[in-house]
Amino acid sequence: MDVKKKNNNCSKNSNKSNDKNDKNLDEKKAENVDDKLVIELRDRPKEKKVKQIPEEELKKSAKDREKKKRTIIQKIVQVVKREVKTYKELIINSEPLERRVALLEDGVLENFHVERRDEVSMVGAIYKGKIQNLEPGLKAAFVDIGEPKNAFLHYWDILPSDKDSSIEFVRQNKSKEQSQREKISIKDIPKKYPIGTEIIVQITKAQIGSKGPRTTTNISMPGRYIVLMPFAGQCGISRKIEDKKERSRLKAIIKKLQLPEGMGIIVRTAAEGKRERYFVRDLHMLLKQWEKIVTNIEEAKEPACLYREPGILEVTVRDFLTEDIDRVLVDDKDDHNEIMEVVSQISKRSKSKIAHFDENIPIFERYNIERQIHQTFMRNVPLPSGGEIVIEETEALIAVDVNTGGHKGAKDGSNFIVQANLEAAKEVARQIRLRDIGGLIIIDFIDMKQKRDRNAVYKVMKDEMAGDKAKSHVLPISLLGILQMTRQRHNESMASVMYEKCPYCHGTASVKSPRTISVEIQRRLLSIARYQNTEVGASNEQRELLILLHPVSLERLRNDDEQVLVDMQNKYNVKLSFRSDANFHCENYKVVDAKTEKELF
Repeated sequence: MDVKKKNNNCSKNSNKSNDKNDKNLDEKKAENVDDKLVIELRDRPKEKKVKQIPEEELKKSAKDREKKKRTIIQKIVQVVKREVKTYKELIINSEPLERRVALLEDGVLENFHVERRDEVSMVGAIYKGKIQNLEPGLKAAFVDIGEPKNAFLHYWDILPSDKDSSIEFVRQNKSKEQSQREKISIKDIPKKYPIGTEIIVQITKAQIGSKGPRTTTNISMPGRYIVLMPFAGQCGISRKIEDKKERSRLKAIIKKLQLPEGMGIIVRTAAEGKRERYFVRDLHMLLKQWEKIVTNIEEAKEPACLYREPGILEVTVRDFLTEDIDRVLVDDKDDHNEIMEVVSQISKRSKSKIAHFDENIPIFERYNIERQIHQTFMRNVPLPSGGEIVIEETEALIAVDVNTGGHKGAKDGSNFIVQANLEAAKEVARQIRLRDIGGLIIIDFIDMKQKRDRNAVYKVMKDEMAGDKAKSHVLPISLLGILQMTRQRHNESMASVMYEKCPYCHGTASVKSPRTISVEIQRRLLSIARYQNTEVGASNEQRELLILLHPVSLERLRNDDEQVLVDMQNKYNVKLSFRSDANFHCENYKVVDAKTEKELF
């Protein structure tokens, strides 16, 4: 048996010199720097451990910046009102291939967005489409929108949407056509919208994996203070505005606004405290935008995109640059000018908050954001007092496990457990926002016997998720310590954007052990040897089998399993030889006829 033959004797002649050179390189034991680098480059890069920045240190740095930024009058007002205000900063980093936007609250990263310059976001885009197929079982239509994948349109998303619990509707502005449309039920949709019907849809969820984008016919166009709904015919106010006097004032403004028949608006939370002229200006801009879309609808003969949401700079100004943002820093001069131009159109008072960052150090390093981002994508996320949470992202759901680890609290009973779970609830909510995780999320907290303790952790989780822009639904913690929740998903998670499946293990996160491969090879050889003995019959002709495999598998066969192979050769009158190659996959192997080199089955 040629089990102990060296690699360079088993390989093809063309590979002999390369194998020999590689062996010599190993024997040199990396005598110089270049050899060290070559050897290190053969393996996966080692995970660099980033030292966690204490939250107290981040908050102290933010407070120092706040003192320098705030005017004397602002400081006096804060002292008189005894306000404990969070210092919020928007940090924008522009690079040749991507833009990154980070929201810091007292120096701690609370929101993070990335825009790849060569990628176009589909969410919010409006298309003229054509119904390609109706699936009564799914109660859905598939719409050709001119993209590689057809869009998914549920029958519920074709019917008018007037039952949103987060909105209080205060005014009707419906047309006769809309009143007729409201009488349509799901059963009528196949007749009303047969195959080939042209339809205007908006993307609500981007293509995720193999699923096409999800759409709706209930078009909405967000502005700074209001959302225009061209086909809704209802006007309302976000329930997040809780002050009764303010709600009454906004209702009066809504009743005064002159809207085209059939259109509706929703007043956003950013509108709280704003004067009437801001709403008029916002509405005027949105109506002009809609006029352009109507023109595009009339001109488009085939399925096509009619409108796309603006880039991350304009969206950041529109959605994040609110009154409670204290400062905006931009490290690119052109982007700074663009933001100033957008702000001058929608909120001139905010121009004083925007500054150009021109220091030599990268802006994300200057404010310790880079290290916080790195911690965001770690599987194990440490907690302030020594515990940790472990986040596993699967295709169906997200699993989060809370561990005590080296918790620094006094481990004297339930107080320690509740403290660890409270810390975990806050960190989980933060990680969900940072990673932009959506869908079904299961959190396994440390078991708590007392119902009041479970309720306390549940309340923290609810409160932390309340400020999230994406809609979420959080269920109470079960007796087993399990909390179930869902979060609205518009795009793939941040991890899906930043990473792709391992080309070696294809996302399984594991490969078969050398022992397992050795057993599989032995089983295969035994099957072939028995079959060939039956075919050859009484002949004493010895057959030679060649096994092509990875060096790690060969090493196992050479050492631990050599005697098994020797016994197999003697019993079945076969000769076994091996050829290894590091380029083979460690789980793959082939058994071939040594003479013809054709694979044997």
